[in-house]
Amino acid sequence: MDILINVVLPLSLAIIMFSLGIGLTIADFRRVAERGWVFAIGAVCQLVLLPVMAFLIISFFGLTGAIAAGVMLIALCPGGVTSNVVSRLAGGDVALSVSLTALMSLVSILTVPVLISWAVAHYMGEAAPDVSVTSLALAMFLLTMLPVILGMVLRNLATPLADRIEPTLIKLASVLFVLIIIAAIASNWSLLTTNAGTLGPALLTLNLSTMIGGLLIATALGLTWRERKTISIEVGIQNGSLGITLAPLIVGATNGIPTIGLPSALYGVIMYITAIPFVLWLRSRNS
Repeated sequence: MDILINVVLPLSLAIIMFSLGIGLTIADFRRVAERGWVFAIGAVCQLVLLPVMAFLIISFFGLTGAIAAGVMLIALCPGGVTSNVVSRLAGGDVALSVSLTALMSLVSILTVPVLISWAVAHYMGEAAPDVSVTSLALAMFLLTMLPVILGMVLRNLATPLADRIEPTLIKLASVLFVLIIIAAIASNWSLLTTNAGTLGPALLTLNLSTMIGGLLIATALGLTWRERKTISIEVGIQNGSLGITLAPLIVGATNGIPTIGLPSALYGVIMYITAIPFVLWLRSRNS
């Protein structure tokens, strides 16, 4: 189990983020700069709407302790490669989706350590571990942004190679994501069955409310239909693998995936269940 925590999880997340970076070009970020207003809407929804909704849902469902902190953790995580794939399937703005995921992953290096430190202290009380904001930020950089940067470098220096391996990396990232979720759920199975009655509905509410909320906000602000779909998906689908990987680092666990990582694992299952009908509905509408 130590190998899972110290090697497999970090390596899997790094591969997932590398697969994101290899699909990025400087032109993607240039497009974001040219459409700063659209990007700002997506960023604010992720940075404000998600944590606020998580806080309200945690209170409404009466979640406490590490479970409550874990719900906040998944809400603080940026979108992952999955959101880019779902945006593509829904006919959204893929360039906007990928750029939002990459840039919000960069921003999360600052926001996640600070806010999860507060959440752990707030929800776990005297049982809260000491969270080193600096160490967590450094770990997030090494696990998320460094692989993205390396992927972009490979894309820039060896474009033909990047084109050849990108499809395989995307498939590998999807498989690793599923394996991470299975491992997290399996190691917390008894805890999951005990809390499923409240945790499941809470995470389902978080997933649906943020997707719908993102869509409504983007619509109210006059974005195009493709942009609205993308904002909705980016806000509603989070990087569950990041939440699971960060969980042991937050609480200092070395044996098994801790309780705080369970909501990220269960959310990873729920978001797939809700994404399929949501994508079909988005595709059925032209505007």
